Amino acid sequence: MAQLAGTHVARRTGARTYGPAAVLLLALALTGCASGPKPILYPNDQLQAVGQAEADRAIAECRELAESAGASGGSGDVGRAAGSTAAGGAIGGATGAVGGAILGRPGTGAAVGAATGATAGLLRSIFSGGGGQPSPAYRNFVDRCLRERGYEPVGWE
Repeated sequence: MAQLAGTHVARRTGARTYGPAAVLLLALALTGCASGPKPILYPNDQLQAVGQAEADRAIAECRELAESAGASGGSGDVGRAAGSTAAGGAIGGATGAVGGAILGRPGTGAAVGAATGATAGLLRSIFSGGGGQPSPAYRNFVDRCLRERGYEPVGWE
């Protein structure tokens, strides 16, 4: 009955409903917004002399050099996110099928459960603490590059 009421309201008001694909696309767009951890610089004489904007340019250049040398800046996160999304979808689909079977609509329940589980898995991989860390080789490369330019990296956040 709740489904009919929700459908009736959406049709009556002309409101447009968006499916799970729209939610997944939004989550993927948010992934692109996350820039990941970056070096934290000690405010030494070099940083004081050139300012934060120039230091940010140096960080970007050192990151590009590290990637061109073959160090991984965290590209393994895509695989981790895909795995978490797939696992969430499988768990959600199974759970939704059981719930849907109880209500007499196992197919609908499985579809809703899979979409919800996949979205939850993706969002968990995006926003989980510790995710998105670059490889140790990448961090060491960027830190050394910055030290050679006179900066003092003290950690990454």
